[in-house]
Amino acid sequence: MKGQTAVITGSGRGIGKAIAECFARRGVNVVIVDVDPDIAGETAKEIAALGVRSLAVRADVSNAADVKTIFDEAVGEFQKVEILINNAGITRDGLLMRMSEQDWDSVIDINLKGTFLCSKEAVRVMSKQRYGRIINISSVVGFMGNAGQANYTASKAGVMGLTKTVAREYAGRGITSNAVAPGFITTAMTDALPENIKSEMLKLIPSGRFGAVADVASAAVFLASPEAGYITGQVIHVNGGMYM
Repeated sequence: MKGQTAVITGSGRGIGKAIAECFARRGVNVVIVDVDPDIAGETAKEIAALGVRSLAVRADVSNAADVKTIFDEAVGEFQKVEILINNAGITRDGLLMRMSEQDWDSVIDINLKGTFLCSKEAVRVMSKQRYGRIINISSVVGFMGNAGQANYTASKAGVMGLTKTVAREYAGRGITSNAVAPGFITTAMTDALPENIKSEMLKLIPSGRFGAVADVASAAVFLASPEAGYITGQVIHVNGGMYM
């Protein structure tokens, strides 16, 4: 994988940043995409310190013009893009009866429409190369459902359907499309949850621990590797047995 280029959305922090670091350690050049330009720039500097080339791009993945800019800049800098990680995502939790239309639209736009727009631009580049790896970050709740997350669960379930359709459409051009569905992963977002909720969640995990961002990153890197070339249209669950 050394010398390849990966575009990773939402990679300024959290799971996305961990994936970027994991790729960089394998010699992959990384395009850090985040809605916050300061965070994107700082992370890109940290990635470059690992001995690869990096590029920071400020973008809102729900905006088609921004997404086109991501790939224009990536190809301009690296001449190619072999890997796309659709990781950008948000939550706007609330029970269905109290959920505003704006909160529904915001989550669907970033989590699902953003994955669609980025994948669409990626396959334009990858089809010409006759090679590509698209990995979408979904979620265990897309399979299980979760009270208070109608918008989020719908978006993540949609991501999995999109993953399989892209796999069918572009397998003949050397492009694979897969998803990683994390369970409860320790991040700044989950750290903010009340202890009683975390305790109840832990009871649902046979492994007896919450996942780490590195667990998700390792799965993403595997799916992007040459060794995973005959795997497409699949969802890899990284959840400690929470969902089987």
